[in-house]
Amino acid sequence: MTVITPPGTVAGTDDLSVWPSSTSRLPHGDLAVGGVSLTEVARRFETPVYVLDEGELRTRCRTYRDAFPGAEVLYAAKALLCRAVTRWVDEEGLGMDVCSAGELELAAAGGFPPERMLLHGNAKSPRDLETALRLGVGRIVIDSASEIARLAAAVGPHGHQRVLVRVTPGISAGGHEKIRTGRDGQKFGLSLTDGSAQHAIARVLDQPQLQLTGLHCHIGSQITDIRPYVTSLRRMVGLMARIRDTHGLVLPELDLGGGHGVAYRPGEPSMALPALARALRAELVASCAAARLDVPRLLLEPGRAIAGPAGVALYRVLAVKHTGAQVFVAVDGGMSDNPRPALYGARYVPRMVGRRSSAAPTRTTVVGRHCEAGDILAADVELPGDTRPGDLIAVPVAGAYHLSMASGYNMVGRPPVVAVGDGAARLLVRRETLDDFRGRDVGE
Repeated sequence: MTVITPPGTVAGTDDLSVWPSSTSRLPHGDLAVGGVSLTEVARRFETPVYVLDEGELRTRCRTYRDAFPGAEVLYAAKALLCRAVTRWVDEEGLGMDVCSAGELELAAAGGFPPERMLLHGNAKSPRDLETALRLGVGRIVIDSASEIARLAAAVGPHGHQRVLVRVTPGISAGGHEKIRTGRDGQKFGLSLTDGSAQHAIARVLDQPQLQLTGLHCHIGSQITDIRPYVTSLRRMVGLMARIRDTHGLVLPELDLGGGHGVAYRPGEPSMALPALARALRAELVASCAAARLDVPRLLLEPGRAIAGPAGVALYRVLAVKHTGAQVFVAVDGGMSDNPRPALYGARYVPRMVGRRSSAAPTRTTVVGRHCEAGDILAADVELPGDTRPGDLIAVPVAGAYHLSMASGYNMVGRPPVVAVGDGAARLLVRRETLDDFRGRDVGE
């Protein structure tokens, strides 16, 4: 089952169904998010700028906590991480899923308890492991056979570390080929099909300093269908039963990852969390009963579904170009602050804000400022026919995998993050500056 947002055109219409729930209309075509005018945010902080609705993000944390009351919900920091988000997630009672020493250090610097963190990644560096052990991370997810000996050696003969083993359950799910991580033949996890997972589990159990507490899997991203999760759960419980039969060990934890889809455009589906929770609980109880297995505690790792709809990206129009029948609107950002359209063909619905236009809508392609023909933020969308330089363009559902995937391409500089809520705006992450570029370049 999925949730379908109310139907609407792929245009700059009045459909605000994919915007933060606090979004309201203001005079002269402006919008407010969190009680703050978007034109005022652009004036104060310049553009491009990421706007983050604190109330929306916190509400989405609570929605997960309420939908899965017996589970441990771990926010996937790779979607969006800064110290403020760290604090919000902590205060809302979620754990945190991190995948590098950098994410670990920043989360810890923000006051997040390391024992409520989980570290994963298909190729953890020595620094990643050293940082995790130094800070006392709660769990480490083993992703390859070679990692077992490395981690055991790093822990030392007298140390102790809780671990999960990441299993590839042989399921293909996700919104794009590049984000389908549960199928065989890709880089993540240990295959259930060829026995790699079972072999790795046996090796972990031979390391006394590693405590195997459960299994982990992540089948993909932007998934709106419940069925792949149910199938994955069933296969994982089957493996847990085999572990019990072979090794006499009943694992207390089962991590099903995240990947829950959100709507980027009106009319698109999103994951129905209450239905997902009911289906997973029913399948977990039934599968464990059939296998005569104690029911493990579920872990989940949502990231995009929490941060994505809480964000809005703001741009200024720099140029409008008519090339034959095509209209190109070029803005002051692009693939360096949002690579998702170039990487995955992601589709957005930009909207002009701050000026009410009576011009008829025109099919438009919104492009970035970078030296790539593929630097397209939104193709074939409707904007007012009189869109002109200086206009403000807003793009909703920009909270996840924007800042975290932003790059230094063309040395344009990564945008700032501004939090809004209760009618106030405050800077969370400052804009990357020319001084930053000069300061990092230390050679001659």
